[in-house]
Amino acid sequence: MDIVFLSHRVPFPPNKGEKIRTFHQIKFLAQRGHCIQVLAPVAGEEDIRHMASLKQDYCQQTFHAPQPGPLSYLRGLLKWQALSVSHFYTPALQRQLDQLLAAQKVDAIVCTSSSMAEYVFRSEALRRAGAARPALVMDFMDLDSDKWRQYQKLKSFPMNLVYGREAKLIARYEQKIHQAFDACLFISQNEVDLFMQSNPELGRVHVVANGMDTETFRPAAGPKPQQGPNFLFTGVMDYLPNEDAVVWFVEGAWEQVRAKYPDAQFFIAGMNPSPKVKALSRFPGIVVTGFVDDIREYFDKAHIFIAPFRLARGVQNKVLQAFGCALPTITTAMGCEGINCKRGEHVLVADTLEETLAQIDWVMTHPEEAARIGRNAHDLMQREYSWNGKLAALESILSTRKAAG
Repeated sequence: MDIVFLSHRVPFPPNKGEKIRTFHQIKFLAQRGHCIQVLAPVAGEEDIRHMASLKQDYCQQTFHAPQPGPLSYLRGLLKWQALSVSHFYTPALQRQLDQLLAAQKVDAIVCTSSSMAEYVFRSEALRRAGAARPALVMDFMDLDSDKWRQYQKLKSFPMNLVYGREAKLIARYEQKIHQAFDACLFISQNEVDLFMQSNPELGRVHVVANGMDTETFRPAAGPKPQQGPNFLFTGVMDYLPNEDAVVWFVEGAWEQVRAKYPDAQFFIAGMNPSPKVKALSRFPGIVVTGFVDDIREYFDKAHIFIAPFRLARGVQNKVLQAFGCALPTITTAMGCEGINCKRGEHVLVADTLEETLAQIDWVMTHPEEAARIGRNAHDLMQREYSWNGKLAALESILSTRKAAG
């Protein structure tokens, strides 16, 4: 099949959630013999180099255009358009898509996130194609409208108004996509169920779950450090759910952790730490790393992975990675949403700071049982969460839609 990916982020290197998912989709389909072409807005020269690397190994062609600047938000406001849609739309990339569709036969277009549907809706080439158009597949990943609703609840005036506006407009846009596309994908059944509450009359909604790189994320080869305990959280650290999780935990519970375990360290490892995250370095034992070349080094020296999410949508890749490394993992119910894991068998769940402190004490006083939970989680990843196994569903959906067309 000839498949075009419209990606809102350059899906290489696979170093953050949505990029990891899209990269593995492209890699899987390319290895299965499909012809892949990728179009994406780029934020600078580094993105352009990453697109070249992606083309070299996985794609027949790649296309890019500069991502719009801050004026895109003003245009969105004036047009009463969702800001996340206006921010990723550029006429130059639209022209490249239409030229591609006019020049060759394409079997399917996969949009990664609702924002990229704008290129489909504005495509003159697709309008001219009529019934002969490619199959249209939307990978929503997570339910963005609900994410914006969560943000609205967390923020005060005036940002609560901005996030409320975005939630309302994205919800309408999701409905429009659902009606126009041939298949819509979500990361978990929880996301599907939530989406169908507002969109009960239509079908064509599927679960294509996230996998995990079982070769990269594996138990440490050597012994853990004697000193500690070492806690770990990973992620892009200017992303609000990540920022909120670590700030909530450190400001609310870290002093009590250090009082009981004076050598405890908490490594917050990931690119682009926000000012609020950087400020956590004022607490003894908190290490904010910024970008790291090899995140595996931090998994290898960690004793406990902690993911105290209060805001989240979909499956958390960082939790899958911690499971793959056999780390005892303490997270909220939200943090293990969409993962086929059981409390007390694969993961420790704590939804309050008091529960989190109690779970930390349990891990420290029951090391053998905690290690068993880590091994169970690792075995679960090996058994059920390889990317090839998860992405077979995507290939089946694309093949079915091609046949239907």
